[in-house]
Formats: sequence, C-alpha cells, structure tokens
Amino acid sequence: MKSARKMLLGSAGAAAMLVSNPALAQSNDAEIEALRAEVAALKAQLAELSAKVEKVAAAPAPQPGAVAAVEAKPAAEISWKGAPEIRGDGGWSFKPRGRLQVDAASINPSDPVATNTLGSTVRVRRAQFGIDGTIPGGFGYRVEADIGSGSAELTDMYLTYKASRNLTITAGQHKPFWGLEEMTSDLFTSFSERAAYHGAFGFERRVGLSATYAGKAVLLQGGVFADNAADLNGDGSNNSRSFDGRIVFMPRLGDTQLHLGASAHSRRFNDFSISTRYRARPFTRTTDTRFIDTRAFAASGEDSFGLEAFVNHGRVHAAAESHWLTARRIGAFADPTFNGGYAEIGYFLTNDSLAYKGGAVDRTKPSNPLGKGGAGAWQVNARYDWVDLSDAAVTGGRQQIFGLSLVWTPTDYVRFMANYGHLELTDAAVLAAGGGDYSADVVGMRAQIDF
Repeated sequence: MKSARKMLLGSAGAAAMLVSNPALAQSNDAEIEALRAEVAALKAQLAELSAKVEKVAAAPAPQPGAVAAVEAKPAAEISWKGAPEIRGDGGWSFKPRGRLQVDAASINPSDPVATNTLGSTVRVRRAQFGIDGTIPGGFGYRVEADIGSGSAELTDMYLTYKASRNLTITAGQHKPFWGLEEMTSDLFTSFSERAAYHGAFGFERRVGLSATYAGKAVLLQGGVFADNAADLNGDGSNNSRSFDGRIVFMPRLGDTQLHLGASAHSRRFNDFSISTRYRARPFTRTTDTRFIDTRAFAASGEDSFGLEAFVNHGRVHAAAESHWLTARRIGAFADPTFNGGYAEIGYFLTNDSLAYKGGAVDRTKPSNPLGKGGAGAWQVNARYDWVDLSDAAVTGGRQQIFGLSLVWTPTDYVRFMANYGHLELTDAAVLAAGGGDYSADVVGMRAQIDF
C-alpha cells in the first residue's frame, strides 16, 4: 500500500514539472492539458486510497474470543456416563447400556434331598445389552435384551413421552409397578436376589401402556398390561389383561428420606383353559429347584395388593414390604390367598449413603472410590424374608430366610457382593429324608459391572 502511494506521488511530481516549463507549454498545449487531467485523476485516487488506509488503521484488532464465537458448532456432543452418550441438535441422544453379573453359590440342605441341582454352581446371572436415548418432541426410548441364558430375551422395550414436567407416558414392555424393591434395578438391591415372593408371584415385565406422575413428594403410577413380550403369540393363549397402580408418599424431612407406598393389581387370564402355579427359588438363581411349590391348578385370574415402607438417614436405611395375592379358582373351590414379604436394615461402614430417586433405590456413588485414594463404599445388610404358599385347599409350603450380605462398591459402576441365607422350610414340595420340614444354608457371591 505504501509503494502504490509513492508511485502516485512520483507521477504527480513529474507532471507538475512539465506544466511549470513555459517552453514546453507553448510547444504542446494539448499534451499539457492531458497531463493536467491525468494529475487531477491521480490526486483523486490518492485521496481515496489514503481514506481507506486510515479506516483500516483505525479499526480495532479482533479479539480471540470473537474469533471463537464464529466457529461452527459441532454437530454432536459426546459425554461419558458409564458409556459414551451422544447428544445432537433438537433433542436427539443415544447411549449404549449393559450389565454383566456372574454368580457363584452353594446350597446345603440339612437332610438329603432327592435332586441333583443343588451343591455349588457358577452362573452368568445377567448379561444385558441395549440402547436408550431421546427423540425430538419429548420422546424417549429403551431397547435391551438379556443373553445370559444363551439365547436373547427381551427385558425393557418401550417408548416414553414427556407430556409435562411431571407426567410421563410409557408404551411397551416395562414393569407394572409392583413395589419398592421390584422397581429398584437389580444393580442396586441389597442382596443378590430380591425377596422370594417376587419370583413366587410371577412379577415380570409385561407389554402395556402406563402413566407416571412424579411430584416433589408424591408419585402416582398406573397402567393396563398384557403378557410378557416373549409369551405373546397368536395361538389363543397368553391373552391376559391386568390393571396395575401404585401410589407413593416420599417426603424429604431434613436429612431423612421417607417412603410410604401401596400398590394394587387385578389380572384376568382370559383363556379358555388355564392353569397357574406359584413357587420360589431358595435365595439364589443358580438352581432350578424350588423347595416350595403349589403345583398347577385351574384359575381364571388373580388379584393382589402390596404395602411398602422405606427410610434412609445417613449411613442407615431400613425397608419393609408385604404382598398378598389371591388366586381366583375355577369351580367350587375356595380362593387361596398367599403372602410374602421382607424386612431389612442396612448400614454403611464407610461415609456413604443409599441414593433414592423416583420411588426406588438408586446408584451408590462412593465418596472415596478406589483408585482415587479411597477404598470404595462398604455396606452390611440383614434381612428376614418369607413367603407362604399354603391356604385353603392349596398346600405349597412356607419358606423363611434369615439373610446377611456384605456389599463392596469400589467405583460407581463396579460392585461385589457376598450373601449368606439360612432357610427354614415347612410343608415343602421337595422332600428331604422323606419329610417336608427341614432347613438349608445358602452361600453366594456376585461380581458385577454395568455401563
């Protein structure tokens, strides 16, 4: 820019010298007039160029922040939440999820039992993999399958819609709101297995449509459900329909979380010929033996209700639930009512506490995890667990369990557990030394990782 300015100044000076010479002016007036015109044009260009130079010099230098502000926004954001979670514009998100649980257990009856499925066993309890995320418009989704048994079995498979801040609609396969422990993920339970009545009463995920209202201190859940997705087919069976509801009062009182709830369920099998059966495993899923068992009997449906209570304060928690189920028999038979439940108390040996969210126990996050100068979270739990499957003309037996567990959570997504359970059996369907009254001891361990 400076060189252009010097060139213009030089040309103008030369033209001025020619104009100031009288001899040249007299000899060639036409050329002089042309030079004058050229000088005038060059002066105008020089003035215009000088103005542009001064304008550029006066403009402030761009700041680093201003340059960053105009950079293009990335198409997706990736964060880490046990696994990579990808979020895009407009409400899209995608996250892989999974869990692996490996159990080892030993079952030792007090008397010889006529079965070869006891003793010591190692089993992949769960190997679940899936995806979940969100869709623009307030929708969410989850699809997950368990391949722990060697073949894929659908667990969760549903679509959600956030109708408002507190109201969520869910369609697909999910749990029909049985109670506190059933709605708590198996990743966060105090023992390797839930209380025996959950399995005895056939609690499972089913295909349905439901709504959940989650207020600050009140939770309302309700829906209509069919059968489990794996059982649905077109051969005329598995046509059941149920109505299921739950209410929870869950105030936070200072440092104490309180939980009081109740649930009710009414199910009709809706099949021309149907039989039902209620039975329970002995504190572990490493065996297919069920010591207590009603055997199959004809029924048209079942009605049940449950009560639940939970309190969590600092390192201590206590929980109790009970559920009553009445089977609606076909013919001139009295309808039997079965009952089960549990009561437990737990204490953290480390400076940690149970987490609670949305009417269920949530993930424990150690205050001093392993690998960051700490030893993780250590917890001990004691439980009394019972289920009674004998009533009216049905004798399925009674099982009581006195259990202890030690839970070590070294990091947020890794967990180890040791369990001991002493079983007392009355009128058991599986006989020991010719009788139905005997005891058994169960010792088990679990290693778990999830993401």
